[in-house]
Amino acid sequence: MASCSLLSADSAAAIFCSRTQSNGEKTGQGSFVLRTKLNHQRAYGSRASVRASLSASLKPTEIPHQWYNLVADLPVKPPPPLNPRTFQPVKPEDLSPLLPDELIKQEASLDRFIDIPDEVRDIYQLWRPTPLIRAKRLEKLLDTPARIYYKYEGGSPAGSHKPNTSVPQVWYNAQEGVKKVVTETGAGQWGSALAFSCSLFGLDCEVWQVRASYDQKPYRRLMMQTWGAKVHPSPSEITEAGRKILQEDPSSPGSLGIAISEAVEVAANNADTKYCLGSVLNHVLLHQTVIGEECIKQMEAIGETPDIIVGCTGGGSNFAGLSFPFIREKLKGNIKPIIRAVEPTACPSLTKGVYAYDYGDTAGMTPLMKMHTLGHDFIPDPIHAGGLRYHGMAPLISHVYELGLMEAIAIPQIECFQGAIQFARSEGIIPAPEPTHAIAATIREALLCRESGESKVILTAMCGHGHFDLAAYEKYLQGDMVDLSFSEEKIHASLAKVPRVIRD
Repeated sequence: MASCSLLSADSAAAIFCSRTQSNGEKTGQGSFVLRTKLNHQRAYGSRASVRASLSASLKPTEIPHQWYNLVADLPVKPPPPLNPRTFQPVKPEDLSPLLPDELIKQEASLDRFIDIPDEVRDIYQLWRPTPLIRAKRLEKLLDTPARIYYKYEGGSPAGSHKPNTSVPQVWYNAQEGVKKVVTETGAGQWGSALAFSCSLFGLDCEVWQVRASYDQKPYRRLMMQTWGAKVHPSPSEITEAGRKILQEDPSSPGSLGIAISEAVEVAANNADTKYCLGSVLNHVLLHQTVIGEECIKQMEAIGETPDIIVGCTGGGSNFAGLSFPFIREKLKGNIKPIIRAVEPTACPSLTKGVYAYDYGDTAGMTPLMKMHTLGHDFIPDPIHAGGLRYHGMAPLISHVYELGLMEAIAIPQIECFQGAIQFARSEGIIPAPEPTHAIAATIREALLCRESGESKVILTAMCGHGHFDLAAYEKYLQGDMVDLSFSEEKIHASLAKVPRVIRD
């Protein structure tokens, strides 16, 4: 018989239909289907009648009311960020030139849950809750007994998961009277999310976009400009940090570390300006946990528990957003999933970097953070997944990795785009280059299930669409894409410049 579970409400509804066979085994009759509120009402009538037509035991998934802070539940707390001049733990006043007070508090918070402001939650309703989708057609293509689910964040105005943190960051700045924010961006997903959020709250926005992505993805730049942002290629002649890089290498492709240096320099030198970061920092990862909190409820509603959770990692915000609430449940002993981060072979901070205190930017303007790093002046080759070209991993993810609560692998970009084509031609969504890494790892695991006959549940993070990344797909389809890997010599040279910090 057929059964339907309503998994999201308000502005969008995610509906999953499954057919229960006589032996009790569930087989999917289709994917989750998104319908707008209007279409949903046309199909089913009023909301009251929708609820009446469904089993009384089925409850809509709500937008979370709180963000989850994994630090509160870790058996060992992460090492603190350090002031680079004193090598002592950073104090709130050290960060006040860059961040508003509330975000500084969140950065160091030990509270398990932090309330989401009503104004932020209202804006979340433009795209949240986001759908959890079973990739039935990909399963069929791969001929695998595995059940593959993906949490799709591409329905936000900016087309990715990034507004989950850009909205609260800009809101907190606006509450403190800040008039302008500055930031860096790689592929442009973060920059466009921040520009979108600033347009809602009336703040000026200035963005330094990594030169390689600035050239590869002009429509991301136009998207930012449409929302009112001023966009510069990085390195630029505007800042001292940018000018220094250009003097050394006039054709520098840039990096996230360089772009961070430029944005931080401008914020530090202008009293009316604050800095926003799209990944790496604790408060950013905190805001992204709306993804995992929703996903836990959605999987519970259909009676599934993930055996493997897969996400791409650059700075780590998307991966943390999905995995941290599940790690909480793993620490409680409620579930036992393998949690796997996937990074590009050209920038393998977790799998090839060292766990050490290092700067978050190239010029050494940020606090020292203990993280897996390739060295703060490491400049990755210009792969198409521009959002993953960062020299370090989020300190909190690095700490979780050191505790053995997750694992990591690196995959080259050609294999990633092979997986992306399979995904697009079966599921219909063209992925951004960043989540193609998670897709490739998911396909690897699904094929292992085909060999072993295991029907594992694989959950992956689909953090955004690739509508502005079609030039990368063109290179792949024309056979012009090449795999870029890290240079051992370049990494050794970069690691030699990592600060030597000795702490008791």
